[in-house]
Amino acid sequence: MSSPLQFQLRITASMELANSLRADPSCAAHPALRAILQTHHATLKCQFDAFADYVSEAQKMGIGNYPLYQWTRQTIENPEKKAKYLQSFTLHVNGDEVYDKDVADALEAGLSKLIEANGILRVSRYDTNPANNPQPPARV
Repeated sequence: MSSPLQFQLRITASMELANSLRADPSCAAHPALRAILQTHHATLKCQFDAFADYVSEAQKMGIGNYPLYQWTRQTIENPEKKAKYLQSFTLHVNGDEVYDKDVADALEAGLSKLIEANGILRVSRYDTNPANNPQPPARV
């Protein structure tokens, strides 16, 4: 029986690796990481870039339809948070932001082997259970 929860993995990269991945999301300069991503049909998206894209889209489409606009804008404008999110990358599998447990398990196992020597500092797992995740900030 499969779990009703879905999962998302993120990696925290060294600043050097993060800069390289942002410049070339195909990971051409990092064959071990590239091989794992290709095996699992995964791609990386820098958290900071995702936040910046969200803010840009909200400003174009009207911020009223984007409940996290204020929080996200404040986050990317905060130098400490910006530095943190520039090193954080979400893994998408087959274009999806969340995926089944077996997919997350296999991907996490491969990525965990790259910690330290390959510039990956940490692999983090998140699930879709609202009790385990921070809820959007209240609107003021």
